[in-house]
Amino acid sequence: MIEKRFNELYTRAFEKNYNTFTEFLNLDEQSILMSTSLPCTRFGGYDCAERIIAGFGMDVNTDDFPILCIKIRPINQKFADSLTHRDYLGAIMNLGIKREMIGDIIVNHNTAYLFCHSQIADYILDNLNKIRHTVVKTELADTVSDDIISQPEHYEMVVSSLRLDVIISAVYKLSRSETSRLFSNNRIFINSRLTENTSYTVKDNDIISVRGFGRFIFSAQLRTTKKERIVIEILKY
Repeated sequence: MIEKRFNELYTRAFEKNYNTFTEFLNLDEQSILMSTSLPCTRFGGYDCAERIIAGFGMDVNTDDFPILCIKIRPINQKFADSLTHRDYLGAIMNLGIKREMIGDIIVNHNTAYLFCHSQIADYILDNLNKIRHTVVKTELADTVSDDIISQPEHYEMVVSSLRLDVIISAVYKLSRSETSRLFSNNRIFINSRLTENTSYTVKDNDIISVRGFGRFIFSAQLRTTKKERIVIEILKY
């Protein structure tokens, strides 16, 4: 059904000559989108967003996407609960909003930046006033500074090969059997595409998402040690 939806949006965009957009897509849906090979622009409100919207059309720019960012903060930080991503998401879901209308939520110093579909932004601004026991204020945020968006950390590590399963085991300190189960449970994505290929050779700038663990970018192969092992650099979120 979702593949049919992608094709409908693509066809409508080029037959009617205007841009069309999906709702926010999770990793599974992004993988289906990638398998269709339909040309599109993907954006989630900021670079490297995990949940994204796909735009179809001849000239789709990031400014065209129906995405707004809402800043949510306690009115009195001194007496506020320590709020987590789960708290913010739960409060938004309790408003009766569908998950596909909500993108990433970035929590920084007990303040959240919520990327949402423009259709439901006003509803959130009017109705979200309390999270757990904490009274909050909501307002549109024009931009989110780079120091608020989580930046990846650089790591160097030594691996025996550039096989995907070997690198995932090294990054998350897992045994080969634990990593194998992640593949068999459909929890590994390369550049938003689901993969079960444990022997895939990782390439520069590949984005590897491991559901339940996070994601990282394979930056580069740096050098080879005297024992013929490979030193790699990754950017881990």
